[in-house]
Amino acid sequence: MLRDVPVIDIAPFRSGDAAAKRSVAAEVGRAVDGIGFLVITGHGVDRRFVDEVRAVSNAFFDLPDEAKRQVARPAPDIARGYIPLEAESVGRSQGVDVPGDLNESLMVGPVDVGSGDYFFGPGAGKHFHPNLWPTEPAALRPLYEAYFRSMGTLAADLMAMFALALDLPEDFFADKIDHHISRLRVRNYPAPLVPPKPGQLRAGAHCDYGSLTILRTEDKPGGLQVMNAEGEWRDVPIVPDCFIINIGELMAKWTNEIWRATLHRVVNPSAEQAAVSRRLSLVFFHNPNYDAPVAALPGTVKPGEAPRHAPTTSGEHLRAQFTRTQVAPAG
Repeated sequence: MLRDVPVIDIAPFRSGDAAAKRSVAAEVGRAVDGIGFLVITGHGVDRRFVDEVRAVSNAFFDLPDEAKRQVARPAPDIARGYIPLEAESVGRSQGVDVPGDLNESLMVGPVDVGSGDYFFGPGAGKHFHPNLWPTEPAALRPLYEAYFRSMGTLAADLMAMFALALDLPEDFFADKIDHHISRLRVRNYPAPLVPPKPGQLRAGAHCDYGSLTILRTEDKPGGLQVMNAEGEWRDVPIVPDCFIINIGELMAKWTNEIWRATLHRVVNPSAEQAAVSRRLSLVFFHNPNYDAPVAALPGTVKPGEAPRHAPTTSGEHLRAQFTRTQVAPAG
């Protein structure tokens, strides 16, 4: 078990050398097994590009409330559009009734949607619902689309590392993520103007729902914490030009809880630091194809034992978890 989140250079994996790939994958596997989180360097994503995405996101959140609500999420089961402050409580995914989270967000889904029944038939549900794009800032849509594609590529590399770490073929997950239903969710944590309600956090304690999460955030007061195996809340290191990676509940189900999704939260800043605590996070929730079967992988169930979870699909699990975290509007 790991007490703190490790920093891992994944550049050797990207070199293509088989031995280097296995070495990096083993290191990644140890981190996931030990604490469920890691920080990666050597990812190949241009920092200037990320800064452009961050700048256009701040410009959107600086718009008047009325302008942001022009692209408001249309329904609780549609993971698209703008979600205002306190409209979601991710802690409810753990069965805990806590107040709405102190963040607002803009969310988009797949940006390269094909044609045919897979994308638009009855089985697709709302997983390929059209994105809701604000008219301002004008640069937001092309930047978000490019960022979504970039994170999809990085996620595919990480899934390949996971496969090798689990002694599976490198391409084991490839046909389960080739039409992934991931979400890019950009969260703005405003500097608080009033004290939080009892039990209210910037983001309540929760586990992510999908296969893995790729996070780019800022070193500001009121940040991300994870719970280690000893039950301690530990700050996640914010390393310049790095991404924070963690696994979600679907990966835990795939591995029969050999790998566990780690509880994490975003805490409130102290009153003394509140004025300088605005924080922006670029969060890419990588989710497998909606029809990908999620059941215990080969070698993860001991002889004579039953799997810890009933088989499910990616889409059904994600729909259920997202819907239960929504907070009904007041009145």
